[in-house]
Amino acid sequence: MTENRGAPWLAVFGAGVMGIGIAALAIGRGVPVTLVDVDQERLGTARRRVRDELRLAHLTGALPRTGPAGELRLAESAAAVADATSVIEAITEAAELKAKVHREIASVVAPGTLRVTNTSSIPVDELAGQVPCPEDLVGVHFMNPPYLIGTLEVVRGPRTGERAMTAVQSLLSALGRKGIVVGDGPGFVTSRVLHRMINDAANVVAEGRATVEDVDALMEGCLGHPTGPLRTADLIGIDNLVDSLTVLHERTGDDSYRPSELLLRKVAEGDHGRKTGRGFYDYGVR
Repeated sequence: MTENRGAPWLAVFGAGVMGIGIAALAIGRGVPVTLVDVDQERLGTARRRVRDELRLAHLTGALPRTGPAGELRLAESAAAVADATSVIEAITEAAELKAKVHREIASVVAPGTLRVTNTSSIPVDELAGQVPCPEDLVGVHFMNPPYLIGTLEVVRGPRTGERAMTAVQSLLSALGRKGIVVGDGPGFVTSRVLHRMINDAANVVAEGRATVEDVDALMEGCLGHPTGPLRTADLIGIDNLVDSLTVLHERTGDDSYRPSELLLRKVAEGDHGRKTGRGFYDYGVR
């Protein structure tokens, strides 16, 4: 990749729902991507899943149908991204795993290379304290699907440097996204507010006070929420939501973030939302 060093070349770690979505967004905007995952099965289906995301993005008009598409490369280890100009980690919401991946990334990229953690709840400085060159680390909260949500949280940790802040805004501009800079802390802004609401909505349903459909209809019709909290939970992924709620509960001590028993039951039963075909709603695909 040395010949591309002067142009943007993005590395994305994690070929799960968010990693695939971020890769599709970048490719659709003409930015080449190296997608890294140690899971051979997920990596084996990555091209098809990126292609499917691009098709949906084009159908909805979220990404342009014309213009150059970025190249997609697949890799099994961090060694493949040494020449990346920016790196986004988009693995599961587990602080120890994220720190491990960021240490691997920092060991192969040049100092000064932008390193992004895609997180919905883990404080950036918690990771920065465990990795080299913490000044290169920035948090960005991409939401699902990344090609459809145009405004993102950019989380500046106490150790994040000016060069990294300039680089992340440049990257988001290349991806056609607007970044709003917020302060560090568990859940930042969106998850701290939204996840509590979703948790409460699940508790209301579990208590038998309203149906899933009625909770969403009230929040849409009365308060202007575009999809309703429980349909939003299906879009986020209920398993991801529970992970984030657990982080918030552990780090704030606020019991309102303790994951609802209904959410925990859905995760245990494999009903994780849209990606599994069933969550609070049935999407007809299993």
